Amino acid sequence: MAMDQEGSLLAEVSAAQLAPSLRSAIGAFVVMDVMREANARQAAGEDVIHMEVGQPGTPAPRLVREAVKREIDRGPLGYTDALGLPALRERIAQHYQDTYKASISPARIVVTTGSSAGFLLAFLALLNPGDGIALPQPGYPCYRQIARVLGLRPIYLPAGLDARFAPSPKTLGTAMSEAGARAALLASPANPTGTMIAPAQFASLVQAAKDAGGWFISDEIYHGLTYAADAVTALSFSDEAIVINSFSKYFSMTGWRIGWMAVPERLIRVFERLAQNLYISPPAVSQFGALAAFDAAEELEVYKGVYVRNREMLLEELPKAGFGMLAPADGAFYLYADIARLTNDSEAFVRRMLKETGVAATPGVDFDEAAGRHFLRFSYAGTFDHMREAARRLKNWTAR
Repeated sequence: MAMDQEGSLLAEVSAAQLAPSLRSAIGAFVVMDVMREANARQAAGEDVIHMEVGQPGTPAPRLVREAVKREIDRGPLGYTDALGLPALRERIAQHYQDTYKASISPARIVVTTGSSAGFLLAFLALLNPGDGIALPQPGYPCYRQIARVLGLRPIYLPAGLDARFAPSPKTLGTAMSEAGARAALLASPANPTGTMIAPAQFASLVQAAKDAGGWFISDEIYHGLTYAADAVTALSFSDEAIVINSFSKYFSMTGWRIGWMAVPERLIRVFERLAQNLYISPPAVSQFGALAAFDAAEELEVYKGVYVRNREMLLEELPKAGFGMLAPADGAFYLYADIARLTNDSEAFVRRMLKETGVAATPGVDFDEAAGRHFLRFSYAGTFDHMREAARRLKNWTAR
């Protein structure tokens, strides 16, 4: 065999041996790809309006920033308990009493590195490789991608506009009893739709999971951002529910990467062992900031007022640009638009819209790999002036 042929074969073998793991073969978090492209265009001097990523345009509250400065000046910020600062866990437990009249022991609170770590911990604590997990469709894309990384089987709970994008208890029960899901994960308010599940239906969904012998995980990251009725916590219906929340959205602390969970008492040690080994502890600096966030309600309500104004304006203006089929905007800071009359390729549509208008949005395929081809999500977490300018550009664009 010629030396060059032998070298080529050896290179192929080496490449095959060094291939990435099968568990890494997941889809991209598309909104992050859109944001990268939008940022690149902005860096090149283009005037870009960000409506793609679900990120408040406001800074962390003043009290948070001041608290962190004090802690930095006070001395080293080392590891905390794996489950978080005791004072922060106590304050989060008090939050449930104050907000929901739900009594929960601080021992059941797990402070996490953002809600993303909460999903990972919950999936690891509750499910074995090969188990099914029932997920909303459309739904937050990282649910299914984290599940796939861990060798779990996403089992989808499709729901459309006629059902306000909320699955029925019967659908959930069937996913567990017939399709083999051992846990269900739902969000209210939901991403990408902004819709909320009515309390009676929410209670029925929690009960359906219990009746089927499965876990119920409640993503409550958008609590505090509701515009008609207050959100309810799954803890009002079951002490066995696993609740995941974060300081990213209402508290305007996305980059601080700090969140929390409420877990059943019998699983506290399970979550603690996982947290110890995977993360050691959440970032101390962010925990001190989070502790102060609960005292910043006045400033946070001002922030929320920006979303209220943005929402009202866009609900009126987006239909004039051809985005009339919108999901009920009950909470969060998203509008989910059916754009079937404009395209059946939401990814290409988003790229063209960014190029021609400078407005960045997220294609629906990020949230629903099938039906998402004709949906688009707009985030209205930016300033009112930016949202108004985006609406103007989109109206001019679709009128051409």
